[in-house]
Amino acid sequence: MTRRELIARTNQLIEEGARLQANPSFDALRTWLQLSDDLLSTAWGSMDRYHLSWLQVGRPRQIVRGRPMGDEEAGAYVREVAAAKTAVLRMSVEAAGRRNMPFVGETTESEPG
Repeated sequence: MTRRELIARTNQLIEEGARLQANPSFDALRTWLQLSDDLLSTAWGSMDRYHLSWLQVGRPRQIVRGRPMGDEEAGAYVREVAAAKTAVLRMSVEAAGRRNMPFVGETTESEPG
């Protein structure tokens, strides 16, 4: 993946994260998390290379035991996870774009003809 592709795909996921925060959905969150995990893993390596704080993303602070979450609880949970993962995606764009850090899955762009 080229640097330009990484930044473009990451920016798309950041936009989707903002949409999830505005209109929370568990199904959309699951899909978005998988897509963002796949992209980050391809670019930067397996999760063990991520900052330790990422390990807490997606884990509710107050687990609701023995009952399903109410609509407000579920919405708050989706917003919290989307905000945290969006922050990770923004750090990825910062690293690749502004800091020009090399990444694991980087390929060079071919020169025009």
